[in-house]
Amino acid sequence: MAETGAHPLARAEHFIWLSARVLEQRRFAHRFLDGDPDPVETALTAYRNEDGGYAHALEPDLRGPVSQPLHTAHALSVLDSIGRCEGLRVERICRYLSDVSTKEGALPALLPLQRGYPAAPFVPVVDDPPAELLATGPIVGLLHRNEVWHAWLFRATDFCWSAVDALEQSHPYEIEAAIAFLDGVPDRARAERAADRLGRLVRGQRLAVLDPSRRAEYPVAPGYAPGEHHFPHDYSRTPGSLARRWFTDEELERSLDHLAAEQQEDGGWPVNWRQWAPGTALEGRPLVTLRALETLRSYGRPLG
Repeated sequence: MAETGAHPLARAEHFIWLSARVLEQRRFAHRFLDGDPDPVETALTAYRNEDGGYAHALEPDLRGPVSQPLHTAHALSVLDSIGRCEGLRVERICRYLSDVSTKEGALPALLPLQRGYPAAPFVPVVDDPPAELLATGPIVGLLHRNEVWHAWLFRATDFCWSAVDALEQSHPYEIEAAIAFLDGVPDRARAERAADRLGRLVRGQRLAVLDPSRRAEYPVAPGYAPGEHHFPHDYSRTPGSLARRWFTDEELERSLDHLAAEQQEDGGWPVNWRQWAPGTALEGRPLVTLRALETLRSYGRPLG
């Protein structure tokens, strides 16, 4: 096991072995220690249900045994990270997504099956939940990027285009979902036009902190935790994202400097969203840490 030290990656490794779930430990080993992808897929299987969806707090803010779209989106992101977004497993996931879609052919954030099981208070359980870009966009973009073709994608893609085109007054997580869709959808010319408009919206509504030293001057979206700001790197997680065009080189460098400086003494990165149960914070920090390391590495920042 790595000792704590000056290098960000060594400190993060210590934190992951100390604090993370088996799945995040396996993901870290695969990405940063040249580990095999098979153990990642094996660990992910523990969260899968017979209906093809995922549950069991894979997404830490939703607890319990019932499959949910947000858990299933998380599972797809894991498969994508190890190059396994294909085959029978993804076919089963697409069938699940089709089964739980609304009449628009898209996904609600939370199915009413969650009622009776713990869930974050900021994800309300309702009897007839609407389709949301927040739940649908990242999944559709990821499947397109991996050249997965399934009948469910046709209507879900149309829904996402309509939702993106209708965005006016928005909030950071919705914008993240929109850019995840646009980064993967096949119609690149249309995606670029839509992304350009969203970039103007983000800057106009001050949805990204462009100068971290003045973050207190930026608004926090309604319902978000105090200080739950978003930065350029939250939208543009890789240099290839369409969101990279929204920010100057100087703005992005400041954002990445801020991200690197957020690593805490124990080697992990902090969770900035609202905490409502001890376990969710413990499980959330390794996820945030993996994301921070991936973002910094994608921009060529030295990790040690």
